[in-house]
Amino acid sequence: MTSYFITGGSGFIGRRVLDRLLTASPDDTIHALVRESSRAAFVAMLDDLGAGDRVTPVVGDLTAPGLGIAPDAVPAIDHVIHLAAIYDMAADAESQRAANVVGTSRAADFAIAHDALFHHVSSIAVAGDHRGRFTEMDFEVGQGFPTAYHRTKFEAERVVREREGLRWRVYRPSIVVGDSRTGEMDKIDGPYYFFGHLGALGRLPSVLRLPMPDLGTLNIVPVDYVADAMVALIGVNPTRSGLVFHLSDPKSLTTTEMYNALAPAFRAPRGFDAIPRSAVEPVMALSGMGIARVGRNLVAAQQGIPGALLDAVTIPVDFRADTTVAVLHDLGITVPDFAEYAPRLWTYWSRHLDRSRNRRADPRGPLVGKNILITGGSSGIGKATARMCVARGANVLIVARNAEELASATEELNSTTSKKGIPPGQVTSYQCDITDEESVNALVKTVLAAHGHVDVLVNNAGRSIRRATLNSVDRSHDYHRVMAVNYFGAVNLVLGLLPHMVARQAGHVVNVTSVAVQSRGPRFGAYAASKAALEAFSDVTGTETVSDHVTFSNVRLPLVKTRMIAPTKAYENQPGTWNVDRAAARVLHAIVDRPKRVDSLVGLVAEIGHRVTPALTTRILHQEYLVFGESAAALGRSDRAGGQNS
Repeated sequence: MTSYFITGGSGFIGRRVLDRLLTASPDDTIHALVRESSRAAFVAMLDDLGAGDRVTPVVGDLTAPGLGIAPDAVPAIDHVIHLAAIYDMAADAESQRAANVVGTSRAADFAIAHDALFHHVSSIAVAGDHRGRFTEMDFEVGQGFPTAYHRTKFEAERVVREREGLRWRVYRPSIVVGDSRTGEMDKIDGPYYFFGHLGALGRLPSVLRLPMPDLGTLNIVPVDYVADAMVALIGVNPTRSGLVFHLSDPKSLTTTEMYNALAPAFRAPRGFDAIPRSAVEPVMALSGMGIARVGRNLVAAQQGIPGALLDAVTIPVDFRADTTVAVLHDLGITVPDFAEYAPRLWTYWSRHLDRSRNRRADPRGPLVGKNILITGGSSGIGKATARMCVARGANVLIVARNAEELASATEELNSTTSKKGIPPGQVTSYQCDITDEESVNALVKTVLAAHGHVDVLVNNAGRSIRRATLNSVDRSHDYHRVMAVNYFGAVNLVLGLLPHMVARQAGHVVNVTSVAVQSRGPRFGAYAASKAALEAFSDVTGTETVSDHVTFSNVRLPLVKTRMIAPTKAYENQPGTWNVDRAAARVLHAIVDRPKRVDSLVGLVAEIGHRVTPALTTRILHQEYLVFGESAAALGRSDRAGGQNS
């Protein structure tokens, strides 16, 4: 019986090593280091592996002396398998050093204390920018390190080599990609950062041949090969120390060869080497210097590519694994052919990791299957918009305060006939007072738990008050009430959903505002200010979320015949008043096409007037103020001084 202690057992490589150790011998014992915060997730992973009773989680801290474990917490150990590290070039240097260097030092001390053979998972990164062959016998060959990740992996391996009293082995994987059988990958890393850009070439005719730059070679291996090789090699001469194994492909790929292996998966034309490396290297070197580096990193950030990754694209290492390949061949383990499994990598990435996957439209229609949350959805513009979205295959979540109206609207909307060839969407209602921040937070949690995500938020609920400022001097509460619904209620929903939308790299917010933002006509000081505030908040936030693909639209509607305007008798025969379906059609346009603004002719005319002839426009609006007096509701001769969509 053999006993193992493993760090990083929940990682991409680690959980596969665990699985293979469990399969290799039913009598072996395994203890695994976990953080307290990760214990529940680790236990769930063990249950998925069917190993809940064979692996003992040990709570500790990789960077603490003794790994933060009591000396008697772990019985006798034969092997310490050290996989825990930060495998992320985008991580900051301090975090990488703590995990990769300090963590390795602590784990090595732990192995010495337990007289165990230490199996350290290093990386191809130790070769740095070395030009030429780099074999299992090589370590310090005068190489430089283009990124903090490369340097910390080198320093971690040096810790292992120089630690007195430590019996050790080192495993250096090359670039690790997904499982060769399933394509499964845990995150965007390495070449995956460029898959989206390569995928754009699938729009070109496949009969073309594309000239490609020579960016050097890549050495790629699938994660299942790395796990199989490690577990097999651990059992080779189990008492021998000082061995180094390269878990790499005997044949490196040019970037053109990598692309050509992937291209059939997205029906793209094949490429050929056309721009020699001698022409590429000076350009790459210049892009990493001075102001060019700033610009390069800015563009890379917008594309979701770590700038540090670009520093390592053209590293000219010839990573050799001749000795390791020979040993593994005798054990019946060989590297799968990249061209054979590359399409599976692409398919998995496209379905599970592609940053744009949540922005894809269903071929049957842009709203099919989308989750759209509409406030004030039980009546008026909100309900009309919901009906149009449901007919186009969207799942609509309507939010309002009145439970009875919500129930009635839901029943009515769920009987909506869908467009030909489009499956009808479903309507779900949620009662919520959006002026209550805690209620909004609860709503967001409930919606995300029940529906998984929200594609589009429509801030439609609103309150309008038509009253001159002079007649409001003792009614400051009116301003607070209007802002509570029109501004703070909408903002609270955006704040609740924004992190979720950013994480999905997809989201759209539609604000139903008003022509009053443009006209700034009399008696709408409170209302226009609240809508203008919402627009300003959205415009500013929209500038921050461009790279996150979260967008905002402001729909500036003129007067619409809803119950919100009912208390004002002057509006009963107002010319130019829109019906709710016409208004909802403009909101639908914002949902589908995502323009920054949706304006009306009257709003544009008013806005031009304020910009070109501000004094004259103000005079005209003043005449309106004099001609059309306060409504009875505004003067207190009605039960209501305004209305609210709900």
